Amino acid sequence: MFLGFVLTMGGSSMHNQMVVRNEPMRKNFRNGRFRNEEAMPLGTSATFFGLLKRFIMERKVDASPDEALPVRDLDQEQLRQLPNDSLFVIRLGHSSVLLKVYGEFWLLDPVLSKRASPFSFIGPKRFHRPPITVADLPPIDKVLISHNHYDHLDKATIRQLKGKTRQFLVPLGVEKNLIDWGVRPTDILSFDWWQELNVGQGLIAFTPARHFSGRGLNDGNSSLWGSWVIKTPDESLFFSGDSGYFHGFGQIGRRYGPFDLTMIETGAYDRDWPEIHMTPEQSVQANIDLQGHTMMPIHNGTFDLAFHAWYEPLERVARVADERNVRLATPVPGDILNMRQLVTGTRWWQSLMPQERSLASA
Repeated sequence: MFLGFVLTMGGSSMHNQMVVRNEPMRKNFRNGRFRNEEAMPLGTSATFFGLLKRFIMERKVDASPDEALPVRDLDQEQLRQLPNDSLFVIRLGHSSVLLKVYGEFWLLDPVLSKRASPFSFIGPKRFHRPPITVADLPPIDKVLISHNHYDHLDKATIRQLKGKTRQFLVPLGVEKNLIDWGVRPTDILSFDWWQELNVGQGLIAFTPARHFSGRGLNDGNSSLWGSWVIKTPDESLFFSGDSGYFHGFGQIGRRYGPFDLTMIETGAYDRDWPEIHMTPEQSVQANIDLQGHTMMPIHNGTFDLAFHAWYEPLERVARVADERNVRLATPVPGDILNMRQLVTGTRWWQSLMPQERSLASA
């Protein structure tokens, strides 16, 4: 389990004429490594051996569900029949999201493999099947990647997608991974923070996050990480990728908000890494900073990546959203959300919680 955690957390061919450089962020790159705008002092116990001791000694409670989680199966014909005059959002699990943007299919951080790991036999394993396989997806116009950790950038998924995807949008440095996996350089656009791409449906912008990158022992922060803004004439979406809480959410909200839907990391948090993942309370605050109308918690319910129970992120975020009058969308994987008639969904996880936990949270 610990090895899986370490591997998951991480141990250009840009078409410049297509990208508007608002504020080149070379100050976030020094000595061959990318940096956060806010310093990230690690917690005193967040050392390799400190975490190893916790993984060995600390008892985890309800780390994975005891029964199958609900999934709405999807097929290509069903997706094709969705109207082309609107925007649809479909959560696939963890942080993977499928969009139908006025007829085009886009993917955000697609990880559809059995494990979020470089290996097929070890590492965090899915709690539920994906609602659709890569083979069953329709042709994809764009794939947007937030950073290169294994639970956000999956080699097997990308290799399957390269033959059916027109364009990959990635942070600076991540293009090297894709090229190694056979994606053509001409199909990749690499972004620095605050760079924008004008598309037929509107605007895509790559915005900051407070996190880090790396897929091995020696490549830490050699590629960038961030979040994505998607704006059409009628809708505005935000996708957080992974991030600790920071002032950048307010900056993004002032520049690009308000947002009709924010997809915000809510899961895999812990006292030993507060700088790189948010608590559910911070996730709700990030939505408020972003001027989000509806928040969809992502980064939960698919992989065991921390010490908390699998349902805790959803339970805590629902409670604080109620307290702060924030509208929450909690679809099960495969649910189709129409941005023009946004249905928030039920609190489906509560029926799957152990009874004593459900009673305690009631």
